[in-house]
Amino acid sequence: MTREQTFEKLNEVFRDVFDDDSICVTDTTTSDDIEDWDSLEHINLIAAVEQEFGMKFNMGQVVTMKNVGEMADIIMSQLPE
Repeated sequence: MTREQTFEKLNEVFRDVFDDDSICVTDTTTSDDIEDWDSLEHINLIAAVEQEFGMKFNMGQVVTMKNVGEMADIIMSQLPE
């Protein structure tokens, strides 16, 4: 899966979780950029991303992610080639 395809899927997940079709995430998107992205929604988002990509983040990855670009990097590192 290419980085572009990863972001296409991430956009779908973000739009679904936050119920906002106008969301378009980039490498630098953070919780500050999305109004409803609080700690509870973060848990829902992580679960939705894990389900969409068929993978699991470990706790260290979850707490160190600074933006959506880092999330995409982790996802891509865990997907089969």
